Amino acid sequence: MNGVVPPPDRHYKLHSTRLIDRYILAETLKPLFASLLVVLVALLMERLLRLFDLLANHGGPFDMVIRLVANLVPHYLGLALPAAFFISMFIIVARMGEDNELDALQSAGLSVPRIARSFVALGMALMVFSIILFGYLQPYGRYGYSAIYHMVVNAAWNATVPQASFVDAGEGVTISADMVDVTGRRLEKVFVQQDRDNGERWVTTAVTGALAASPDRQRVLLTLHDGVQVRLLPDGRRQVMEFAELTLDKPFRMVTEPFRERGGSERELTLHELWSEMHDPQSILPHAKVASELHARLARALSLPLLPLLAVPMGMAAKRARRGQGIALATVILILYHHLVQLGESLGDVGRLSPVVGIWVPFALFSLLCAWLFHRADIRPGENPFAAMFDTIDAATGFVKRLFRRRRKKPEGGRP
Repeated sequence: MNGVVPPPDRHYKLHSTRLIDRYILAETLKPLFASLLVVLVALLMERLLRLFDLLANHGGPFDMVIRLVANLVPHYLGLALPAAFFISMFIIVARMGEDNELDALQSAGLSVPRIARSFVALGMALMVFSIILFGYLQPYGRYGYSAIYHMVVNAAWNATVPQASFVDAGEGVTISADMVDVTGRRLEKVFVQQDRDNGERWVTTAVTGALAASPDRQRVLLTLHDGVQVRLLPDGRRQVMEFAELTLDKPFRMVTEPFRERGGSERELTLHELWSEMHDPQSILPHAKVASELHARLARALSLPLLPLLAVPMGMAAKRARRGQGIALATVILILYHHLVQLGESLGDVGRLSPVVGIWVPFALFSLLCAWLFHRADIRPGENPFAAMFDTIDAATGFVKRLFRRRRKKPEGGRP
């Protein structure tokens, strides 16, 4: 035979390692999506409550809340993605360690870097997605959120009042009524508060009221019957007036003022727009803020392929400790790194530190830490630094438990 035929065991080994890669990747994606969903929902819930409160105070259709939340998803997804990716890898490696799968793979000749190849490949894919997310989806999402928020807060009043709700009619006028008819314009038990430009505050209550437009449709008329008006003057004095009928009027805006164009903030610019602004001498945006924003986005995206180098040794060490300790420790490390990058970005915004130093130095230190921990796990799989750290945490936790257990024991000779 002229050709060289590879031995069959080589094909079998190559096929087997590819199966292992697919297995690890499939097992990682399950907790990744689950963790991402849980963290994303948790981050959105608090903002969702505030948006409902905003809608109740200013009025507007329910779909406004849906649109606001949809524009917030890219922002919170960027926050949740690193944590969800790390947690999913940590859980899979820890489970494989507890089930002795890691020992079996290493006994078959697979090194720690070879086992982690699937995680690194997934991290590279998420890095590309993060560049799109941080560079393009988030800027448009931030602008869309600001535009809808402006529309809700500055929406033109439609001259109707929902029942048992406070309505901001604009220009310092707030209206409420306990009972309202189906049109929203016949009111009972009416409350009106007016904050005047001269510092006075007029509070008016009436038994009934009716909303109508002036003949030229330039003003809203609120006719009140059988009520009392209290005027609070800037010097503290009060003036009280009872009336049988009183008409209040205010300018009526039929349209909402348009929102500004996108680009009023560096956070609304895409990556290539940031690059253009940074090299444009006539840019109206501060050069320091533009540069810091560009470097911070790139650093956060490039950090994702480093997470497997941290999650794998931590997961390998967690088989002799509780997973909760590992997740808590990882949370501290990731939050510390996030705040270091954020601090460098803030210092770069005010020009006190170059973004190259303030952002990329923490990135370089984090990269070196991850690489060192991964190398130690490769050369000494059972003795990486996280194993000693978890043993210390176990010892400290056990000591505290024994201390509290002794304090709870009854003293000898005490009452039964």
